[in-house]
Amino acid sequence: MPVSALIEHRILCMHGGLSPELHDLEQIKSLNRPCDVPDNGLLCDLLWSDPDKEVQSWGENERGVSFTFGGRIVKEFNEKHDLDLICRAHQVVEDGYEFFGERNLVTVFSAPNYYGEWDNAAALMIVDEDLMCKFKIIQPAEKKELLKSER
Repeated sequence: MPVSALIEHRILCMHGGLSPELHDLEQIKSLNRPCDVPDNGLLCDLLWSDPDKEVQSWGENERGVSFTFGGRIVKEFNEKHDLDLICRAHQVVEDGYEFFGERNLVTVFSAPNYYGEWDNAAALMIVDEDLMCKFKIIQPAEKKELLKSER
């Protein structure tokens, strides 16, 4: 599977997020694959880093792997690389999607009722030919519906 995708040179997509080691988008193309995911470095960060409202720069990730990054990092990265948006997943968000960093990044989470323990909705992001984004929301199932399906 691809590590990331670039839509019309304007929207960068990945599972996790940014890396302090990512200075040029061409670096992503040069990652050796297939491979095991290392404990640190560019590939690890693209898969496991997370945005954090509490930091502006880089921070320690409470997951114990990769980093957190703040809104300033996202804004500067998008300006440097002439991007409109970063789209990523990897975190449960209540409404299925959530913007971050002055709408420079969006987390899209596609698993409703994650692990049967969350009441989160899921979302799909649809990008039209003009690069306008809209979201299809999948509402969470009610707890009793989940219990019936487990039997």
